[in-house]
Amino acid sequence: MSSHTDYGRHHACEHQCKPVAKLHDWLKLSSGLFVVRLGRYRSAGAALTGWFCKIAVFAFMLMAKQASAHEVYTAPSWLPGGNLQTIYTAAFLSGPKIAFRRERWEFPDGDFIDADWVDAENNNTPIVVLFHGLEGSSQSFYALDLMAAVKKNGWRGVVPHFRGCSGEPNRLPRAYFAGDVAEIESMLRHIQAEYPNAPIYAVGVSLGGNALLKWLGDAGERAGGLVKAAVAVSAPVDMNAASHALDRGFNRAIYTARFLATLKAKALEKAKRFPGMLDDKAIAAASTFQEYDTLVTARLHGYLDAEDYWTRTSSKPGLKNIKVSTLVLNAKNDPFLPVSALPTLNEVSPSVTLEQPANGGHVAFPGSPFPGNIDWLPSRIIEFFKTH
Repeated sequence: MSSHTDYGRHHACEHQCKPVAKLHDWLKLSSGLFVVRLGRYRSAGAALTGWFCKIAVFAFMLMAKQASAHEVYTAPSWLPGGNLQTIYTAAFLSGPKIAFRRERWEFPDGDFIDADWVDAENNNTPIVVLFHGLEGSSQSFYALDLMAAVKKNGWRGVVPHFRGCSGEPNRLPRAYFAGDVAEIESMLRHIQAEYPNAPIYAVGVSLGGNALLKWLGDAGERAGGLVKAAVAVSAPVDMNAASHALDRGFNRAIYTARFLATLKAKALEKAKRFPGMLDDKAIAAASTFQEYDTLVTARLHGYLDAEDYWTRTSSKPGLKNIKVSTLVLNAKNDPFLPVSALPTLNEVSPSVTLEQPANGGHVAFPGSPFPGNIDWLPSRIIEFFKTH
């Protein structure tokens, strides 16, 4: 088991070891009284007491380990490799249909956000906020599966769409990006204002995960006034490493091409609405994230170029400043982020739990039996929130 998993269990051990210590003390006291009553057999009783304590403590720790065993992800034997796990899950495993209630938030800058809600009867019930990934929405498979789990638990859930991702172009000459911390905080404050007495839990997936982590690191202690705990799934915490990985070989031909198909269409639409702001011919010819982010993302959001954008929006440097209980979940075989770029224990704060299973792909984590399911991820997220 990797040191990252051990670190994640270190936090669980804080809860497990205290009852073990209390059990040990109680056994010593109870069996000590027994030894006193043994009188002349005291030495034999003392030995028996020691063995009894050891067996009981071992049994308790074994039960605690079994109780947390569901936290460890294991990939189906019939679905090996990060690419296969990623592609199969996205293509063939879909979440249940959800009857969302759409709400439009008008922002002071003249733009809007469309938020899709899963409602609950109690206004004080926990709220799970999902920040989706690149070109994602409330209809993404991971969003449907998580919101179904939220509803099953009697909680409230919401997927606030990043600008331009709800099916309607946003109004302003801006889009969304991996380090839009102001947008993250604005959305959370809007939700808190609507439900002031409800605890808020935040989930970020892929690009949304990086944006959430960046906000948590930048906000520090202030973040605790808005969210009780957070989970980031497959976040590209090192944007430079992730973007370069996506611009090479198989990744470029499959994943990058798919993302750019819709991203470029949106950018070209903006170029028509705001003449002179974007180079439509260069955008149409772009075939890498380096080209696209230089031509569009950097231009719209005040960065020099793609490299400047990636460097300044990477959440990894700020992980050591996070004060809210946060689970950072990354598969080591994620094709979007090299394992060498994953955060290590000395790069995160004590509030951060790292889980880095060997398998899982990118926002996939499919389960058995065949043809598979996507139940492990929402279960892990909900379990983390319930214990934090």
